[in-house]
Amino acid sequence: MDNQTNTVEIERRNIDVIELRVAQDEDKKPVITGYAAMFDKLSEPMFGFREKIASGAFAASLRKDDIRALFNHDANYVLGRNKAKTLKLKEDDAGLHIEIDPPDTTWARDLQESIRRGDISQMSFGFIVVIDEWQHNKGKDSIRTLKEVKLFDVSPVTFPAYPQTTVKVRDYLNALQTAETPPDGQGALREEGRVARLVKRRWQLK
Repeated sequence: MDNQTNTVEIERRNIDVIELRVAQDEDKKPVITGYAAMFDKLSEPMFGFREKIASGAFAASLRKDDIRALFNHDANYVLGRNKAKTLKLKEDDAGLHIEIDPPDTTWARDLQESIRRGDISQMSFGFIVVIDEWQHNKGKDSIRTLKEVKLFDVSPVTFPAYPQTTVKVRDYLNALQTAETPPDGQGALREEGRVARLVKRRWQLK
């Protein structure tokens, strides 16, 4: 089933990207390249579900949205912008590929050196879910597939945030409510209560 996600909260996902590197373009200028997301790769188990990104999830956003490349998701450190043609994004068979033309500033040069040394090797992207799909398997982790997202930024990051977010936990509980339930109608509600108690103990959610 497809669920239209009614939220304006920005979620973030983080990945290790061996391909993140500093290269040179034809004019010998530095270019930061890599993947901000990989398609069809299941995340680690997270409170009863796992997540993956479907091919094409970024397509609509890439056509119409104003997207930035930031350092550590900090708007004070803008590495590039697609509207300025200093950030190129494209979907290929593997995932969301990026190419950044970084500014000639001290902090950007420092970042390039950190990438060359391997001190920074991870990326993150910020987004809002437009369409997701939940698959519930009895006795197994549920699978959430991101079918379409609105992309805000892509960021090399020093310390990636823990991939679990309160937004995803809430979406999982909502998905359980709409899943098929036993005749007594209480199966999903019992599961929701169990997961909610676990989440509250672990994350002290309100």
